[in-house]
Amino acid sequence: MRVIVMVKASASSEAGAMPSEQLLAEMGRYNEELVRAGVMLAGEGLHPSSKGVRVQFSGRQRTVVDGPFSETKELVAGFWLWQVRSMEEAIEWVRRCPNPMPEDSELEIRPVFEAEDFGAEFTPELREQESRLREQIAARS
Repeated sequence: MRVIVMVKASASSEAGAMPSEQLLAEMGRYNEELVRAGVMLAGEGLHPSSKGVRVQFSGRQRTVVDGPFSETKELVAGFWLWQVRSMEEAIEWVRRCPNPMPEDSELEIRPVFEAEDFGAEFTPELREQESRLREQIAARS
């Protein structure tokens, strides 16, 4: 199963504070473990919400709202995409993670939808389209 592990933002990440050399080294070692175990598919840190925008949808109308966004605890500062056997395995990997923030922090783990999760609505034609798009993305990597 694939999961996304989201690093929740903190006051320091939203202030644009960069991680220390020590934290970068610890995270580098942790990421190496994830890669060696075949778990890590992708992972990135994100700039603070002050550099981002949100696009709000209401029917056909689209409204762009510039950051920063006020609810820090609801923001994401980074993420990993992992391939694991179970949620329990993902939890065990997260327990081994260095604290990604200088203050208390939180990681959230959520399963990624797979094709079979969509049932009959995900027709053979839509499955073929999805497969074709994934192949195109992989070819660009």
